[in-house]
Amino acid sequence: MKYIGNLHKSIEKHLKNNAFYIDNTFFTYKDFAIRISKIRHTITGTVNNSVKLIGLITNDDIDTYAAIVAFWLEGKAYVPINPDHPIDRNVDILNSLGTSYVFDSSKKTDFPNFILLKPSEPEITAINLKPKKVSDKDLAYILFTSGSTGAPKGVPITYNNLNEFIEGINYDNEFKLNSSDKCLQMFELTFDFSVVSYIFPLLEGACIYTVPRESIKYFYIYKLIKTHNLTVLSLVPSIIHYLRPYFNEIHAPEVRYCSFGGGALYNDIIEDWSKCIPNSKTFNYYGPTENTIYSSYYKLNKNSSLNKTHNGVITIGQPLNNVLYTIVDKSNQEIPIGESGELVLASGQLTPGYWKNEKKNKESFFTKTENGKTIRYYKTGDLCFKDSENNYMYLGRIDFQVKIRGFRIELSEVEFHAKAKCHEKINMVAIDIFNDLGNAELALAIESEAFNTNNIVNHMKAKMPDYMVPAHIKFIKEFPYNNNGKIDRKKLRTYFK
Repeated sequence: MKYIGNLHKSIEKHLKNNAFYIDNTFFTYKDFAIRISKIRHTITGTVNNSVKLIGLITNDDIDTYAAIVAFWLEGKAYVPINPDHPIDRNVDILNSLGTSYVFDSSKKTDFPNFILLKPSEPEITAINLKPKKVSDKDLAYILFTSGSTGAPKGVPITYNNLNEFIEGINYDNEFKLNSSDKCLQMFELTFDFSVVSYIFPLLEGACIYTVPRESIKYFYIYKLIKTHNLTVLSLVPSIIHYLRPYFNEIHAPEVRYCSFGGGALYNDIIEDWSKCIPNSKTFNYYGPTENTIYSSYYKLNKNSSLNKTHNGVITIGQPLNNVLYTIVDKSNQEIPIGESGELVLASGQLTPGYWKNEKKNKESFFTKTENGKTIRYYKTGDLCFKDSENNYMYLGRIDFQVKIRGFRIELSEVEFHAKAKCHEKINMVAIDIFNDLGNAELALAIESEAFNTNNIVNHMKAKMPDYMVPAHIKFIKEFPYNNNGKIDRKKLRTYFK
């Protein structure tokens, strides 16, 4: 609890500083502390001590962020629920937790069958930031990601996992914020990169600038950079593809750090982007949600020709100090440097296991005895190789899991819901394709003569978030197959060009 346990001290120390900029309004750390205290008052008066999990509706407002800290100070864990996602999916997630409580700061809630928590009504001016005692093994949050059976899978992260992660990032002092930093928070709170974007600024008394859900994200970020002189940027690679037409107008010498993650980062666009942020240290981060956000990073060179790349994609670098990487074959045996295989990892950041999903746990984790110690590994499903300088190169997914707008998606889940409303047994294959900007988009190939797909699309929209609904649908009379008798997905992509 070294870092999370000290969160309250940073808030108390920086009460006069701005903590958040949300929807054109600044909130000080004192404002933030009062909101936290009011939410704690509600929790202690409503929620039994034995209850550890609380659903959190992810509104873009000060109370939602205050609720995260309030839960932690009370020894609770938050489970983010996006109100724009299908209600059935959200209720299924809440039911799987076995919790009756939901915190929702909005005026009208979609969760009438749960006990609704809001900030205490009486005006509270006394600040209460004293943390309750919690165990390192207690949960800090659970994030639900796309699952192959049509149901999302929960990834619990403990307080110890979170502290190990912060320790790993702080180890070499490459990324060190201060109280005068102005930090971008562009991520939806159901996405694990959001944790990085709020926790490091809060620990140092910096100000966090959020992006409204209904805004055009890339354009709002562009305005924040220009208007408020942001100093710390955490981005997904697709954002700079959208910003590329504005590169000539962006000159941001104030930016000290720029971090990327959530997708392949291409060296050619980085060369141009670096001219927009000439004084910045820039990092390419990699890591699955299961290993608490980031697991490795690569610090980019000012001269892009010196960056380590493979097929134009920048390396994911070397593991954090407390993370162990190994490249293995199908039998989980380590393979030589330079040969490609599955990346597996082990660390104190690693989740204790998927929420109530033993089948998935057996598939994704394994143990090995090395030098007399038993090490628990996670199978990332990512195809990589290690070069002679110990940098890891990312080659793609071993299975059919992709990242769209930074969100990890099981293509089998998309296919599951696409087929659910189709009465005939028709082949449907979900694939990722790339648009003219170089950003990944979902596509659905249907092996059939053309028919009206409104019923299928409406069902997918009711069951999945918008980023999981294919943006392109194409009918193909006969799918291409490879020599092994499997659908040739690589060739299938060419049908969408």
